[in-house]
Amino acid sequence: MKYVIRYVKPHIPTMIFGFTIKFTGTILDLMIPYILSYIIDEVTPRNDIGLVIRWGLMMAVCAALVLVCNVWANRVASAVSRDSIEALRHDLFYKISYLSSSQVDAFTIPSLVTRMTTDTYNLHRTLNMIQRMGVRAPILMLGGVVVTMFIDPWLSAILCFLIPFMILAVARISRKSIPLFGKAQIAADAMIRVVRENATGIRVIKALSRTEYEKDRYETVNSRLNAAEAKASITMAASGPLINLMLNTGLAAVIVVGAWRVSTGAMKPGAIVAFLTYFTIILNSVMAISRLITMSSKAIASAGRVEEVMMTPQDMEIRPWTGRPETAPGASPDAPDMASGKRPPHMEFDHVSFSYNKRAYNLSDLSFSLEHGQSLGIIGPTGAGKSTLAQLLLRLYDIDSGQIRIDGRDISTFPLKELRQKFGVVFQNDVLFKDSLLNNIDMGRKLDMDAIDRAVEVAQAASFIAGSGGYEKPIAVKGVNLSGGQKQRVLIARALAGRPEFLILDDSSSALDYKTDAAFRRSLSQSFSGTTTIIIAQRISSIMHCDKILVLEDGIPQGLGTHEELLKTCDAYREISTIQMGGEDL
Repeated sequence: MKYVIRYVKPHIPTMIFGFTIKFTGTILDLMIPYILSYIIDEVTPRNDIGLVIRWGLMMAVCAALVLVCNVWANRVASAVSRDSIEALRHDLFYKISYLSSSQVDAFTIPSLVTRMTTDTYNLHRTLNMIQRMGVRAPILMLGGVVVTMFIDPWLSAILCFLIPFMILAVARISRKSIPLFGKAQIAADAMIRVVRENATGIRVIKALSRTEYEKDRYETVNSRLNAAEAKASITMAASGPLINLMLNTGLAAVIVVGAWRVSTGAMKPGAIVAFLTYFTIILNSVMAISRLITMSSKAIASAGRVEEVMMTPQDMEIRPWTGRPETAPGASPDAPDMASGKRPPHMEFDHVSFSYNKRAYNLSDLSFSLEHGQSLGIIGPTGAGKSTLAQLLLRLYDIDSGQIRIDGRDISTFPLKELRQKFGVVFQNDVLFKDSLLNNIDMGRKLDMDAIDRAVEVAQAASFIAGSGGYEKPIAVKGVNLSGGQKQRVLIARALAGRPEFLILDDSSSALDYKTDAAFRRSLSQSFSGTTTIIIAQRISSIMHCDKILVLEDGIPQGLGTHEELLKTCDAYREISTIQMGGEDL
């Protein structure tokens, strides 16, 4: 909660101003029953209608001022809570954007979505309510008690006796409810994950007639969420009836004792009317404080979840670079030597190993290098680690041992933005956004149209773009209004438009027919001959032209060489070739 409070600090002067207005309105509100008591006991017996009207007008003025003060203070409270949580939400989004892939995996996307939406909304509501009722309700309660003590100390003693018991009850219930609200938010994460998966895979669900299965799956997580929220809410809601019981018992005692004191002449009828009014005010203020504590319990749980993200340390450390190649622990002793005058490889993996779960390696002892303008094809069965290799090169994850170098420089010494600007990437399951086709290619980079036109031509997308309305063609969410081949060509154009130093194509031509694929590869080699290219594919025809081909299986390299060399030396590659192309003759 301390971290969240820092976003409120810039607005403290405004909050003090709002509190002052709210305090003024609350004091005026407390005066109204007292004026009513004075009219009944002192003014009415004089039989002076003019005096009654004057005091009545004073009550009306007080009521009008209370209205103005409350509206004004509530508007100030809304502005403060809006601006504070807007700044928090902005920084939270910024922080999430720069979390490493391993950190995102740890939090999970549904949980991060919940923290960005539900948790920040809980904080917004609570901050707003604290400013609106956090001043008014305690002042009404304490002020009401003080005024009633002046009216009649004996009746006020009933209130003073009940208040400690009410505070103790609310404190104990709140202590139990805060952890329950945290569990409810975790259950909300699970429900959002299922809803997100269903929305993403709706076509598959319908095609396989799995609607009932997914409904049951959703019902399970929804029931868990309902149970968690019900348990938290029921626990916290117990404070309301308990406080009502105490106050109503006190109210009955006040009526009995007050009637007896009026009958004995110890107090006047107007005093008991005012006392009952103050008692009602105190009752409402205590209920408001109870609701505020309920909301605060949710907010404390939400603040903890938000702070967990905001306080997550940066795990992609940028190591210092001395301006010359350095050998990292575990790297090969044959690191490039600039003193020899030999130009280092454009990109090099040096005995690289990596594991997602830190128990079993997903890539093990991987070593290869590429010179400027060379191409590398990567092939292997599903789960072999092909896409993982690309993610390590982009430093979406940090390797466990070894070293990855670009131009002899360890990638861990590059600022992340500088490193990733070197790459044009088409991921295996890449995304198109709901925007125009041009904006999906440009992606906010403000590229010149010549570069975009050139990329579109090389990606073999020019003809279908021209025939479908040009660059202003609207793209639906995730590109559902495009075919698989059209989508892949747009994604390839996006990767090429920035004139990247490295191009990574992760199974990006699987939806292209052989003719289009061949035309794309031919155009790529002609127009981007200076770009170092990594092609991850399932088809040998997509990579057989590459300068080097890497064969992976279970994260272990099985062979590295040209197409012809691997046919002779690598059994795994020869088997794939035989299955797909008829063997060595092709």
